[in-house]
Amino acid sequence: MHTWTPSATALRLVEKARTPDDSDPKALACYGLLVRALPTTPEQLWLRFAVGQPVSALTTQFLAWCCDHLAARGMRALLLVWDNASWHTSQRVRTWIRDHNRQVKQRGCGVRVLPCRLPSKSPWLNPIEPKWVHGKRAVMEPVRLLPAYELAERVCAYYGCTHEAHLSISEKAA
Repeated sequence: MHTWTPSATALRLVEKARTPDDSDPKALACYGLLVRALPTTPEQLWLRFAVGQPVSALTTQFLAWCCDHLAARGMRALLLVWDNASWHTSQRVRTWIRDHNRQVKQRGCGVRVLPCRLPSKSPWLNPIEPKWVHGKRAVMEPVRLLPAYELAERVCAYYGCTHEAHLSISEKAA
């Protein structure tokens, strides 16, 4: 975090602790897709949240949701610029993409998914990364922990997108 302070006083960031009786989720994952500008539409950021850490089952739900929305816009392919996060490179996600693309080809309609893997430790090559950095700084609260719903609302307001229902997986699958 960057800030101006008088030279005599040092800035100290303090980790905010949750109270033991806090029912709010400990983690909130945010999946995002940067939809580049087209002649008919401006650039958009599509977001979906999920309680907990990002995992393959949530990633495939997000991809299916994106494909449905892109198909409704008449798109035929989704080029994913992805880092090497485990929920991007897992066998389950790769299998889902392969099966999904096979179904799209057989039906002759739908959106194919084409993952483009970035080299390790190269976030500057991913066009969504600067947007994440600016968004985190814009919604951060220096004096208190934000409840999950308020955080999601702030993020959606910052990026100008609707707050969709959270992605979820059953307890058995988790």
